[in-house]
Amino acid sequence: MKPRHIRAAALALALGAALTACGDDHLDYRTDYANHRPLRVTGHPSTGSLETVQKVVWHLADQDADGLAALNTEGGDAGPAARAWVKAYGRAARSEVSADFLDEGSVRQDVVLHFSGPRRTQELTVRIGKDDAWGIVLDDPEPQPRS
Repeated sequence: MKPRHIRAAALALALGAALTACGDDHLDYRTDYANHRPLRVTGHPSTGSLETVQKVVWHLADQDADGLAALNTEGGDAGPAARAWVKAYGRAARSEVSADFLDEGSVRQDVVLHFSGPRRTQELTVRIGKDDAWGIVLDDPEPQPRS
């Protein structure tokens, strides 16, 4: 093969691998979306804040504390807080959940989750973290009864 053909083949292989990697993330999101109850939304979420809140609810519904902890933007060990969230809301997240996006969400957004099962609410903040990916400020939950 000529050097030009080798470079073209290598470029095609690299692009194919990149597109496959992007496709896997998109496929995972579509699969998770199809496997969970729809999230009811009010307000004006950004694409990143909406996707992050959906993932939070999905991890809760799946009892996936490790997945929830991986969304933490604050560093440190988020495992204990994630386990507390799963304990407080895991069962409720399998029922209807709505999310009120309270402010503009270009880099940070406050959100109130409403769980219909035990009729509780939980406030949370989603934001862009140090790695420029959206995540959650994962503090210990403070379940509030909804009136």
